[in-house]
Amino acid sequence: MDWGAYLPMILKGAGVTMTITLASIVVGTLLAFFFGILRVEGGPVLSTIALCYTELFRGTSLLVQLFWFYYALPLVGLSFEPITTGILVLAAHAGGYGAEIVRGALSSVSTQQLEAARALNFNRFQTLFRISLPQAIVEMMPAFGNLAIETLKLSSLVSLISIADLTFTAQSIRNLTLDSASIYSVTLICYFVMSLVLMIAIRIIEHFVRRGDVFPRSAHS
Repeated sequence: MDWGAYLPMILKGAGVTMTITLASIVVGTLLAFFFGILRVEGGPVLSTIALCYTELFRGTSLLVQLFWFYYALPLVGLSFEPITTGILVLAAHAGGYGAEIVRGALSSVSTQQLEAARALNFNRFQTLFRISLPQAIVEMMPAFGNLAIETLKLSSLVSLISIADLTFTAQSIRNLTLDSASIYSVTLICYFVMSLVLMIAIRIIEHFVRRGDVFPRSAHS
């Protein structure tokens, strides 16, 4: 098999996979914090809306979500490019799980600290961003790390809507060469390397968060 001809295609597919994964993680994290905070601080109406979002995307198949966005939405006049669809669906899916991580971490902040904040006349906004979030984010990091790795693995599903990611490229090359063992072995290694790089990046971020370089030490006190 001529690896000189096919390796650039595989690397290009891996680049597409990593781009989709990183974009999905960023957007998904924003959604997770938005809806997770609403679950805790949003009041009855906004909290219910946030609950519906999290249960919808956690309780339905990612593959069905992907097909619904790609094939059903255009029927009502709303369509996106395949790569945009892939990013939006992966982000919404990750955001649903991430919102529960945020909610759980915020809910774990001790009531004594919240009462102390009220005694100091902190409003809800100050209490959230100066007391609750700085502590909760430290607790969230391992779970968000696992969610990021899971998002990378789930990104292979976007190949089913004709996005030339790593999985789609590997399948195309396999159809040309009929060399399943070599192609899928290289694909497996590529996913492992990308997971390893992502995991190292998450560990570095977690290290800085725990040191207090992201939030001042005074915020934790």
